Amino acid sequence: MEKITSFTINHLALLPGIYVSRKDKAENAVITTFDLRMTRPNFQPVMNTAEVHTIEHLGATFLRNHPHFGEKVLYFGPMGCRTGFYLLLAGDYESRDIVPLMKEMFSFIRDYEGQVPGAAARDCGNYLDMNLPMAKYLADHFLREVLDNITEERLIYPE
Repeated sequence: MEKITSFTINHLALLPGIYVSRKDKAENAVITTFDLRMTRPNFQPVMNTAEVHTIEHLGATFLRNHPHFGEKVLYFGPMGCRTGFYLLLAGDYESRDIVPLMKEMFSFIRDYEGQVPGAAARDCGNYLDMNLPMAKYLADHFLREVLDNITEERLIYPE
């Protein structure tokens, strides 16, 4: 059986950043999958499920309500390894194209106050597994350490 593309990336050289993971065609549309890598795989601790879950709820809510990208968002959710998230957008994009959007989203998460959207038994299958303070901390860290001064090595997968 062939390795899938995401398992061919050198995770030992992968830094936190925004990467185009793949581009697919669905009929006449291009779908761009982004790898939003928040922690360095195999070097930094992974994120706990509570903050990942909170970022997922806040990020998905922000993205689907975005005035420009909202209708282009196909999916936003966590990686199983808990080092980041996948974002699927309808359209042919490069990593740099979504840096402003990611700055907006992570600023929204960092600054969020109140009840996490969808954090209720009626709306979510595990609504008690949330950690807003830690989600805000991680969003702020990703903004300051990666997004505010993003470089090419954090926009293109390593060889």
